[in-house]
Amino acid sequence: MHIHESAENYLETILILSRSLPVVRSVDIANELGFKKPSVSVAMKNLRENGYITVTDAGFIYLTAAGAKIADKIYERHEFLSGWLKRLGVDEKTATADACKIEHCISEESFTAIKNFVNKKTAGSAE
Repeated sequence: MHIHESAENYLETILILSRSLPVVRSVDIANELGFKKPSVSVAMKNLRENGYITVTDAGFIYLTAAGAKIADKIYERHEFLSGWLKRLGVDEKTATADACKIEHCISEESFTAIKNFVNKKTAGSAE
């Protein structure tokens, strides 16, 4: 399940928007990411053709099971890494930007190891 970073960003954005909007449309994604609508339309076409999203006749965008799996993974990484960096003293803007870069290139093995280490340290400090 290897897809490009830009596709992962689109899927994550659809997930985030779907939590706050009744429906997600291309224009919502364009506004959120600061992209032009034609660029988003091309990306949505590619995601649809690859089975990551469905688009209704009304233009509503929904994640498929495959798309949701990727979006959930990227979002979990983003939330965990940005939170961890902030706890280390990194300012919020930098932590968010760095997490966005790291979340796409870190292996599952390394992410799991970091998460387990941090969670173990956090649980140990609570005692």
